Amino acid sequence: MALYTIADLHLSYTSNKPMDIFGPKWENHAERLRANWQSVVSPGDTVVIAGDVSWGMRIGDASADLQFIESLNGKKIIAKGNHDFWWGTMKKLYELRDSIGAQSIDFLFNNAYYEQGFIICGTRGWFPESAYGPEDEKIVNREAERLRASILAGLKIKEEHPEAELLAFLHYPPAYGGVKCGRICEVLREYGIKRVFYGHIHNAQRSMLVHQTAGAKLVLTAADKLDFTPMRIEREGICTIS
Repeated sequence: MALYTIADLHLSYTSNKPMDIFGPKWENHAERLRANWQSVVSPGDTVVIAGDVSWGMRIGDASADLQFIESLNGKKIIAKGNHDFWWGTMKKLYELRDSIGAQSIDFLFNNAYYEQGFIICGTRGWFPESAYGPEDEKIVNREAERLRASILAGLKIKEEHPEAELLAFLHYPPAYGGVKCGRICEVLREYGIKRVFYGHIHNAQRSMLVHQTAGAKLVLTAADKLDFTPMRIEREGICTIS
């Protein structure tokens, strides 16, 4: 059994949002995702999906997309992305999940999970196009505290599993190009997080990628970056595409 991750599935089984408008790499991406996912992920594995799951605007709009995810192998833990406008309270998320019988899905939101020998923590995060401004501070502070709450929940789990590494999953990168989210990075450093997996960035310029910040290794896991194949997370700190 193993832990995998991927972000930015951008499913649109209910919404009219064909992704191939963003380039040929996205043509038939859901079918390719299914084939690749099923070829590497086993029923006993776990996959963390770091945001931008569905283009649905209301919570019910995501039903078909979540049913697609339910049909894939493994347990899935979903975090929120910037395009997940369908996202609601945990109560509403689980009501939706239960109403469609998607019992292999859980949600990462101010909480943490012990899976496959790892402790899963995370939040959406925040990242502007250029420099941070006053309008960003409220959002940044909220997301930093959500990350802290998730890590604290993870530390409670660690009391029972002291050998387990805490991993952080964000949708937005904590650093990219010449911009860094200081508050998020402060929390990562405070709790000694060593690996962060994030999405959001498409067609990333290699020169803009930041591979380490606040003592943590940063790994981009956007679906198009991974050729729509979930990436296995190794215990020894090596990330490989299976």
